[in-house]
Amino acid sequence: MESSSSADAGLFQNRFVQVIMISGILLQIGVWVRNFAILLFVMEKTQNNPFAVSMISVAEFAPIFIFSFIGGTYADRWKPKRTMIWCDLLSAVSVLVVLFAIIFGTWQAVFFVTFISAILSQFSQPSSMKLFKIHVPVEKLQVGMAMFQTLMAIFMIIGPMMGTLVYQRFGINIAIAVMAVAFLMSAAVLTFLPADEKEKDKQLKSNFWRELSDGFRYVWERKVLTILGGVFAAAGLAVGIIQPLGIFIIVERLGLPKENLQWLLATNGVAMLIGGGMLLSFSKKISPQKLLALGLLVNSISVIGIGISRSWAITLGLQFFNGLFMPCIHIGTNTLILKLTEEEFVGRVNGVLNPLFMGAMVVTMSLSGLLKIKLSLVTMYTVSGVLFFFGVLLAAQLFNMVNIDKEDKFISNSGQ
Repeated sequence: MESSSSADAGLFQNRFVQVIMISGILLQIGVWVRNFAILLFVMEKTQNNPFAVSMISVAEFAPIFIFSFIGGTYADRWKPKRTMIWCDLLSAVSVLVVLFAIIFGTWQAVFFVTFISAILSQFSQPSSMKLFKIHVPVEKLQVGMAMFQTLMAIFMIIGPMMGTLVYQRFGINIAIAVMAVAFLMSAAVLTFLPADEKEKDKQLKSNFWRELSDGFRYVWERKVLTILGGVFAAAGLAVGIIQPLGIFIIVERLGLPKENLQWLLATNGVAMLIGGGMLLSFSKKISPQKLLALGLLVNSISVIGIGISRSWAITLGLQFFNGLFMPCIHIGTNTLILKLTEEEFVGRVNGVLNPLFMGAMVVTMSLSGLLKIKLSLVTMYTVSGVLFFFGVLLAAQLFNMVNIDKEDKFISNSGQ
């Protein structure tokens, strides 16, 4: 037990981890102020127009389809530290441009903030994953992912309150200025990262489209990554079905005021924080593939239960149960990607797998409203639960295929 604690303490002392966590805190502040300030601003300007509000989500998710493959490929070509710094600087510049546009009367420019930020994240996020692969020992990757999951869970709780408070107290101009400062400070913090390694072979800078196709081929030829892609797709389909339906669970299934939705979301955030904290202490004792399967199984059970429940207490309990094990999915998938992928392909593998989830989610999300007219909430939540369980069956195939915990030996022959 003491050796485990000292190992975790050693990870906190890792210069890369310290810098990337401080940068992550600053970015989360910027992102949550952005999300809620822009949402409230657009609702105020359009008198709660649902189309205008939905366009915020379009501006956030559309770039993922367009730029995830491209961003992942360039993350493998460019120096990761420099890429992350430039992405934060460009985010800050775009925010300041929008601030001037709003000052001179073009309020619609706020959509541009979300759009540009979402594009740049598709270059920055895979670069961050690549740096994890370089600077964190393989046996500590899972703990590192748990630390990041805990950070995200904390901001799921405090982020909405922070964004709402900044907008309501100071208005959209100050909120946008806060975003710009957060991005600039993150860029400044990232300068303390260890220096990028020098290019070993400049001939590696081959044709972009060839490198992009190599990324798809790399995933396709490795059965474990192909199975992981299937898990991403199944989970995306499951999430998309129920993503827009939480408000209907509150209003129709439970017969409560729509404002109760915030307590359902807060319960999920608190549970994710607790779950992420628990995984920090014992995640190394469980393989990432088993963490992934466990999280998906609990999702399957709790989602079906939420669809069936007519009790507010039971629904809250199931939501807490669901959130408690949600970090297992995030930590399991990120750890598997890092362990299963050679350093020079980390960006491209992210660029292939993440759109599988997002694409599947948007497909079922776009159909969810139509299905809601024809099917009951119980049926839709049950279908979602079944899709999560299908993901469990796929993840279970990884249990005995290889010893993923000794992946350095496995990577070279994983395509056999």
